[in-house]
Amino acid sequence: MSQIERIKQAIMADPQNESYMKQGIEPLFAAPKTARINIIGQAPGLKTQEAGLYWKDKSGDRLREWLGVDEDTFYNSGYFAVMPMDFYFPGHGKSGDRPPRKGFAEKWHPKLLKELPDIQLTLLIGQYAQSYYLNEKVSGKVTERVRRYQAYLPEFFPLVHPSPRNQIWIAKNPWFKEEVVPELQALVNKIIHQ
Repeated sequence: MSQIERIKQAIMADPQNESYMKQGIEPLFAAPKTARINIIGQAPGLKTQEAGLYWKDKSGDRLREWLGVDEDTFYNSGYFAVMPMDFYFPGHGKSGDRPPRKGFAEKWHPKLLKELPDIQLTLLIGQYAQSYYLNEKVSGKVTERVRRYQAYLPEFFPLVHPSPRNQIWIAKNPWFKEEVVPELQALVNKIIHQ
């Protein structure tokens, strides 16, 4: 059994995740040893949890478009790790999904990151990932972090969530598709083809 599989078994055995285990729900993440790009988002949505595959929804389609990669490359190349702030769907809230559970990433991300020696870039999707990994030393909101993405390179690349709910944000911020997405695609292309 690989160390990644051992970590997965430990996540599943954790009392914090007992209700998911009773329903036969496994944690959604990917940590191939060969990963070069790590994607840290909020938590799986209900559709992706039901599908048993991370980013297998309209948000994932848009994310792959922003990355400039097809589904086969995204899922099967071994270049992408996916470690959301919570590996389970946290439930529905008043306006969208509930936030990821506190303490989850703190417990499991360091163990997984030790097994990913070749990560060159970490995408921080949305406020929860950005607040955690940027240690909240950043002033401003997600929009400002995304606008100033170059300040976080080469380690991090902050992004807005690719959810269809953010269509209005994308329309209000044309600079994102005009400037940020092409830079992201160029960087991803360089990393996976070096």
